[in-house]
Amino acid sequence: MSETITAQTVKKWLQDGEEIAFLDVREHGQYGEGHPFFVASVPYSRLELDIARLVPRLSTRIVLLDDDDGVAEHAHTRLVALGYTDIHVLEHGVRGWQRAGLQLFKGVHLPSKTFGELAEHAYDTPRIQAPELEAMLQHGEPVVVLDGRPIEEFHKMNIPGAICCPNIELPYRIHALVSDETTPIVINCAGRTRSIIGAQTLINAGIRNPVYALENGTQGWFLNDLQLGHGNTQRYPDVRSDAPEFVERREVAQTQARQHGVEVIDAEQLAGFWRDSERNTFLLDVRTPEEYAVGTVTNAVHAPGGQLLQGTDLYVGVRGARIVLVDTDGIRAPLTASWLRQMGHEAYVLSGDVEAKAVASVSRENPVAHLPETTAQDVAQRLSLGPVRIVDVRASSKYRSAHIDGSVWSIRPRIAVQLGSDLRPLVLVADDAAVAALAASELEGVDAVFLKGDVQAWKTAGLPVVDSPDTPPDAACIDYLFFVHDRHDGNKEAARRYLAWETGLIAQLDESELASFRVHH
Repeated sequence: MSETITAQTVKKWLQDGEEIAFLDVREHGQYGEGHPFFVASVPYSRLELDIARLVPRLSTRIVLLDDDDGVAEHAHTRLVALGYTDIHVLEHGVRGWQRAGLQLFKGVHLPSKTFGELAEHAYDTPRIQAPELEAMLQHGEPVVVLDGRPIEEFHKMNIPGAICCPNIELPYRIHALVSDETTPIVINCAGRTRSIIGAQTLINAGIRNPVYALENGTQGWFLNDLQLGHGNTQRYPDVRSDAPEFVERREVAQTQARQHGVEVIDAEQLAGFWRDSERNTFLLDVRTPEEYAVGTVTNAVHAPGGQLLQGTDLYVGVRGARIVLVDTDGIRAPLTASWLRQMGHEAYVLSGDVEAKAVASVSRENPVAHLPETTAQDVAQRLSLGPVRIVDVRASSKYRSAHIDGSVWSIRPRIAVQLGSDLRPLVLVADDAAVAALAASELEGVDAVFLKGDVQAWKTAGLPVVDSPDTPPDAACIDYLFFVHDRHDGNKEAARRYLAWETGLIAQLDESELASFRVHH
C-alpha cells in the first residue's frame, strides 16, 4: 500500500519552496474537467512513457491524484518499479481536494493561461477587436497579421492573410516579416494567451512598430461572424543569426532577462546542476523543430519557446525545478526565460549556443517492452480459425471516426475490468506500440500482440472498417476533453464559454496561487 496524505498537506507542500511533482494520473478528459491549479497531467495510459521526461530525479517528492478509484495506487506500484522512492497518494483523490474546500479548475495549462491574463493587466498590452482588423484588411491598409501558434494549429484555422510565426520566433524573425517601422503588427492565436504574450514579447524586445494582440484570437474572429481561413501554409522565413539587426535586439533581450533575475550559466555550471542529486534540472532548446533536428546541446529536450510558455506543464512536471534554456542567437532563450521567471520558475540561460558541450545527465532506458507484432492478414486468418478479440486503444475520437469492424475501444486504466477473465488471444490496435504494451500489461495470462500499421493497414488489406459517432459514448471518452475541442468545431456557445473561463481564471485563485506569479512591467 502507498502512503496517503491529506489535501491540506499537499497544499502546504506546494508552497514550502521545495521541489514537488503533483501529478494527475487520470486521463486527459477527466483531468480537464476539474483539477487543482498546480497539478501536471500524466495520464496512467502513458505513465511510463512520460514520467522520466517530466520527473527526472528518482528521489523527487511525488503526489499522485486520481478519482478515488484506485488508479493512483496502480501508478504508485509502477513508479516504485521504475525506482522512484518518495511517492504519496492524495487521500480520496479529487473528492478529497474538494472536501477540504479547495478549488478545482476546468481546462488545461492553468498556470500558463492565468499568467497570460495577469501579463495583459500588468503590461496593459494593446488590443485590437476583430471587426477593426477586418476593416483594415478590407480597405487594404498596411497591416501584418502574425499567428503565434505552431504551423499545425495555424494550418487548421487562421485569419485570412496571416503568416505563421510562433511566439518566441517573433522578435527573432520580425525584420524579415515587416519591411518598415510604421506598419501595425497584429498577433493572434486561437484564444487569448499566445496573442497577449506574443504581442508583449515583441514590445518588450524593443520593436518600434505599433503592436496589438487580436482580442480573443480566431475565436473572436469567428464570434464576429467573420470567415476563417483553412489550410494556409504561409510560415516564418529563415534568417541568419548573425544579421546586423540582431545586435540591438540581443542587447534588449538580455537586458529584459537580467531585469527579471535570469542568470546566464556556462557548461561547467550546468554540469554542476546535473550532479546535484537534490534538484531536478530541465535543459530545453527553445528554437524551431527544424533547427533542433539539425543538432542541439547534449540532453537538451525540444520545447519551442512559445509553446513552453503556453503549456509549461507539458515540459516540466516538477514545481520548483531548475529550467535551463538554450538557443543560437541570444534572443529567444533570454526572452523566454524572462517570462518563465515572471511565472515563478527558476529559469536560466546557457551561454554560447548548440556548439557548447554540456555534461550528460543520467539517462534511463525505455522501461516499456513492446509486444510481438502481427499483420492485418495474419489477424484476418486467425479470426477465420477461431475467436480473437481486437481491442483498440487509440484515442476514443479516432475510434469513433474509423475502427476495425468487430473491435472494441478501451483504455489502460479500464481494460482489465472491461475484458474481465476472458483469456482469448488479444490483438491491440494503437498509434504507438508502447501504449499498446502498457495496456496489455494490465492483463494477466493473455496472449497479446500489436497490429502493425493499425487501422490503415487493415483498410489497405481490403478488410472492413466502420465508424461509430456515438460509440464509445461521451461518458466513456475519459481521454477526450469536450470542453476545449467543441469551441473549434463551429460551436459558438462553446467558444463563448471558453473565453469566459479564460478571462475568469484570476478571480478563482487563492492568495498562495496568486503569489506564485511575479509578473511586473
